[in-house]
Amino acid sequence: MPEPLPFVHLHNHSDYSLLDGASKIELIVETALSMGMKAVALTDHGNLFGALQFYNTARKKGIKPIIGCEVYVAKESRHKKTGGGDQSNHLVLLAENLEGYRNLTRLVSYGYLEGFYYKPRIDKELLRLYHGGLIAASACLKGAVAQKLAMEQFEAAEAEALELRDIFGAGNFYLELQDHGLPAQRQINPAIIDLAQKTGIPLICTNDTHYIQKEDSVAHDVLLCIGTGKVVSQPDRMRYETDQFYFKSPEEMHALFAHVPEALANTVRIAERCDLTIETDQPIPPFDVPPGYDADSYFEKMVREGFAERRRHLEALAAEGQLKHPLPDYEERLTFEIAMIKKMQFSSYFLIVWDLIRHARECNIPVGPGRGSVVGSLVAYSMRITDIDPLQYSLFFERFLNPERIAPPDIDMDFCMNRRAEMIEYTAEKYGRDCVCQIITFGTMAARAVIRDVGRSLDIPYGDVDRIAKLIPLELNATIEKALDQEPRLREEMENPEIANLIRIAQRLEGLSRHSSTHAAGVVIAPRPLVELVPLQKTNKDEITTQYSMKDLESIGLLKMDFLALTTLTVIDDAVRRVREETGVELDLSSIPLTDPEVYGLFSEGRTNGVFQFESGGMKTELRRLRPERFEDLIALNALYRPGPMDMIPDFIKRKQGLIAVEYPHPLLEDILKETYGVIVYQEQVMQIASKMAGFSLGEADILRKAMGKKLASVMVSMRDKFLAGAAGNGIAQKDAIAVFELMEQFAQYGFNKSHATAYALLAYQTAYLKVHHPIQFMAALLTSEIGNTDKIVMYIAECREMGIPVLPPDINESMLHFHSNAGKIRFGMLAIRNVGEGAIRSVLEYRQRQGRFRSLFHFCEEVDSRSLNKRVMESLVKSGAMDSLGWRRSQCMAMIDAAIEYGQKVRRDRETGQKGLFAALGSAAAAPEPEPPDIPEWPPEEMLAAEKETLGFYVSGHPLDRFAEELAQFSKKPLAEFIAEGKAVECQVAGIVTELRERRTRKGDLMANFTLEDLSGSVEAIVFPNAYQKFTAFLRSDLPILVTGRFEFEEERGCKIVAAELQPLAGILERQARTLRIRAAVTDLPAGTADSLYRLLDGNRGDTGIEIELYRPAEYRVLIQSSDFIRVKSSPELIRQIEELCGTGTVQVLV
Repeated sequence: MPEPLPFVHLHNHSDYSLLDGASKIELIVETALSMGMKAVALTDHGNLFGALQFYNTARKKGIKPIIGCEVYVAKESRHKKTGGGDQSNHLVLLAENLEGYRNLTRLVSYGYLEGFYYKPRIDKELLRLYHGGLIAASACLKGAVAQKLAMEQFEAAEAEALELRDIFGAGNFYLELQDHGLPAQRQINPAIIDLAQKTGIPLICTNDTHYIQKEDSVAHDVLLCIGTGKVVSQPDRMRYETDQFYFKSPEEMHALFAHVPEALANTVRIAERCDLTIETDQPIPPFDVPPGYDADSYFEKMVREGFAERRRHLEALAAEGQLKHPLPDYEERLTFEIAMIKKMQFSSYFLIVWDLIRHARECNIPVGPGRGSVVGSLVAYSMRITDIDPLQYSLFFERFLNPERIAPPDIDMDFCMNRRAEMIEYTAEKYGRDCVCQIITFGTMAARAVIRDVGRSLDIPYGDVDRIAKLIPLELNATIEKALDQEPRLREEMENPEIANLIRIAQRLEGLSRHSSTHAAGVVIAPRPLVELVPLQKTNKDEITTQYSMKDLESIGLLKMDFLALTTLTVIDDAVRRVREETGVELDLSSIPLTDPEVYGLFSEGRTNGVFQFESGGMKTELRRLRPERFEDLIALNALYRPGPMDMIPDFIKRKQGLIAVEYPHPLLEDILKETYGVIVYQEQVMQIASKMAGFSLGEADILRKAMGKKLASVMVSMRDKFLAGAAGNGIAQKDAIAVFELMEQFAQYGFNKSHATAYALLAYQTAYLKVHHPIQFMAALLTSEIGNTDKIVMYIAECREMGIPVLPPDINESMLHFHSNAGKIRFGMLAIRNVGEGAIRSVLEYRQRQGRFRSLFHFCEEVDSRSLNKRVMESLVKSGAMDSLGWRRSQCMAMIDAAIEYGQKVRRDRETGQKGLFAALGSAAAAPEPEPPDIPEWPPEEMLAAEKETLGFYVSGHPLDRFAEELAQFSKKPLAEFIAEGKAVECQVAGIVTELRERRTRKGDLMANFTLEDLSGSVEAIVFPNAYQKFTAFLRSDLPILVTGRFEFEEERGCKIVAAELQPLAGILERQARTLRIRAAVTDLPAGTADSLYRLLDGNRGDTGIEIELYRPAEYRVLIQSSDFIRVKSSPELIRQIEELCGTGTVQVLV
């Protein structure tokens, strides 16, 4: 095979040039390798998002990575941020060595932190400071030199080139040639060559690649449309004018630039110069210890002291016979863990985490009981990093920190959602603001979403795109390729050329990075300023994050931690506080018994709305089947209820209920599997089996567990042999050992981390305990935590209704800022009222605390700070019912708002100017008599409810569906909340109110509609396509109660919706849907001629509904005449009214 022509691509964009680059990093590397290149560069626009991934991928595959960036250089100062539009030029920078890499990270960081204006910009001031170790090239047509040449400003172009050469130094700045067949390039390329000859600045040639193959240009064009919100057919949009921005072969590049061989050769020379090794062994930041200690000795001191405190509790349990292991086992385990942590040099890490948790507790910031495998550490339990005794629940240290599989520890921390920011602030304060920041994450174009994106850009009708997207299975890691294999309907759709094109383009773009955001939990702590180690960026929320993802940061050894915001901790803390303040009971949830039968009753009945991790519809179903009776059952169900192990739940339940016999794979395993009725549920059980049957150390067993879970074939082979040999050494027959090993292998792929399941089962139990024993305070805390989430509020108000807890409207004389409980009821918080700001509410609360209740509308306007009180605020207070306690009707309050505001303003002005007035001098509390309200009727109930909905987002004093209780029972037996919780695609029939109705036309001009359907438990979007719209348009009216028949659909990326097939109003539905009308009347009550009149009435309304007539004389006889003997009618509310006019009120019963 001939040697490839010498050339290296030095200007390439990956998908981290967000919505502009269409090349995945792995493909760039593999393509360069396939072309025989020894090196390749990555130069994304303005960022280093993909640099570490590229570096690691290239080195792994044996090709030299050249890290670079196509930066934006401000035409003036990076600090100038006026004028709009494009105020920068492009410049390619390549890191020659470690100094260059560090300078490059600084430059791209400052581009975001200091120079961001439309784009992350640097300037020549920064280039002069941080040019060392960098090689620069003049970039594309947007480069400063190229722009000036295009405008025929030759002297200015030469001055620019010489200035850049002076900045970077001779031999470190190159003039860049590109040829994509663009007229502008052909115009300036000769001038660039002339400039090089005149100045002695060397040339390179590049291809500014944005995709891999020529045919990818179509998909790339669609990607640009996705990024700019355009459609491909629009003429006036951003586009690349040719299809030449692909990863060309050396032969193609030589054919283009044969006339400038030095430009080709220089690409190789630059690649040879570049020699970068990134540091990957960053030390854990040191923890400041008191004088006389080092990290190890202070760590051991804190552990021993912490265990001494925990020991008192353990001794009490031992005295009661509840401790499963003797205390010497704890001492032995603790000594082992301490020694191992010190040996692996993680003492500082544990001290950092200990200090964070300690600070949170001292500041009364709620902290979780632990999460993940750290719950298996006795050291963590002793230091109060966790609150789960690992020996009591058979949890293993080696699952967390394995001496035989060296890897950094990973301790994630749960904090109250409202105070997580305080913990990040404390960390930044302690370790240095320049050494701590949050971590970036990237959203990618998933299978269903990319089909929708591409369909929108290709201007394909929504209905067609929606239909195709729904053929992608709703499963983890679903891909278009898998869907094509599994779904014949998708293959059939591809017979349509338009759909085939959609699928092909979507496949090409699937998995590309779409946007960046801040990781929900990740925080990095560095031993020195982060800008010296990694690139940083500033988000549109002014948060500073790394430009490297969490996985990339781990690859260079930086310490990352997860600070998770857990709403449940906020709810628990708030509920405990309310119990203390309202009842005087001081709850200590860490000491409540885990054997409360009432709590298990709640779980067994599936009454778990608001209970952590147990409130989904599917989980409630399994709870009712399982009927948990002990804490271990909750741990198991928490571990099993997830994709994969969910299939084992029926067998698990049958074994627990005694419906099938509990059998063990081998007699030796009974002690290990007894807790889970012979089913392997946890990863820890796999480790225990390997240890007990084959003599594995727990460290070796953890390696086996990981290999099984990740299907690491090479490790599995050696581990299988070792397992069989160990089992044989223990006298176990080979066939039994093989059977157990294969069973372990099967379950290890799904087995869950018991440590994590135990910690979260504890939180579930605590929330359930609060719901059982302190329901009012718990529900008030739960509602407060969901302010702003209308769907959840509606669901929890419905839950309160079922629990018999009244939820009262807001009240200016009773409500606090948030929901609060009092006298067995929950009162709305005023913060839930739309258009009423916190300033106005605090003014209300301050007055009440100082002076007491408001006595009238005028008094309210007089006393509340007028700066936060206007007509809009007042209207919202009235409509929400917050003024009801003043004694006027809502209609009267609304009519008097203007007068009251004017009155209040005058009183406040008089106070400020000292004009007391006659009435004040006489001792009156008011400056003038308050006007009387007009004598007008109250709003009708429908108007009052609509006003509540407008201002609160939901109904409080009632619901428009309340009067349809019988209709709901007959036709809408499952509420929306259950459909939403189950998250499954099913046929449905559900009643609700039409809200947020939006009618629109399809591309073909047909009318369709979207609306929100809302019932007593929740709301969901409904879609009425044109065919159904034509039939049922009369029933599409806002606030109309209707019954919707159709299909409930659930999509992870888009949520829930109902595709409506049929609509009908709830009013009169019983009569319209009646199977039989039963007329029951006493003969003595019927006037003469009734029979003839009734016959004529029924005969004139013939239809499909049967008639039963029961005539009786009290205490004498009863006669029943059925429709088979008589006549069938068309049921309607009007017919029923007419029958009752003849036979008497209440004589007609509707049978459905």
